[in-house]
Amino acid sequence: MGFIDFLGDNLVQFWEYTGFANCTLPHLAMILVGFFFIYLAIKKNFEPMLLVPIGFGILIGNIPFKIDAGLEVGIYEEGSVLNILYQGVSAGWYPPLVFLGIGAMTDFSSLIANPKLMLVGAAAQFGIFGAYMVALAIGFAPDQAGAIAIIGGADGPTAIFLSSKLAPNLMGAIAVSAYSYMALVPVIQPPIMRLLTTKKER
Repeated sequence: MGFIDFLGDNLVQFWEYTGFANCTLPHLAMILVGFFFIYLAIKKNFEPMLLVPIGFGILIGNIPFKIDAGLEVGIYEEGSVLNILYQGVSAGWYPPLVFLGIGAMTDFSSLIANPKLMLVGAAAQFGIFGAYMVALAIGFAPDQAGAIAIIGGADGPTAIFLSSKLAPNLMGAIAVSAYSYMALVPVIQPPIMRLLTTKKER
């Protein structure tokens, strides 16, 4: 084997271990979602304490790499640094810490000044039952449907705790959904308000 062949074989082997060679369309899609969340948090100041860690988590959770290489680089690879950090997610340490900080910053002055706003919060409970029935109709088991439905009427730690008891296999998706929808309210709400109200009402 000549030097050129040796160099070529090693370059091919090197390429097979890179993230570029192992990147798939789902990787790219989720990486773009992660960057979008971080952009909203930093540029638009939409819930930065939620969207920055969610976006960063999406990025590191979708780093493409050669799965069977045994390099201990991915978030799900046993022994990697990212896997040690991921234990805070799988064991549920991070959500209570995040919401402890957010809860300490909560301003209840608008609720105290206008107590009828409690009715808005109560209306969310109807969303739980609606989401539960839709999840059952789609084909989820009752315990999985219950874990999905709680997203609409509870904060992140409650949704994660319930999903860890009822549907552990859905906990990752439920955690992302629970935190994302709360952080994206400023993005989702304005177009809906424009659709359902007149300019004079707004």
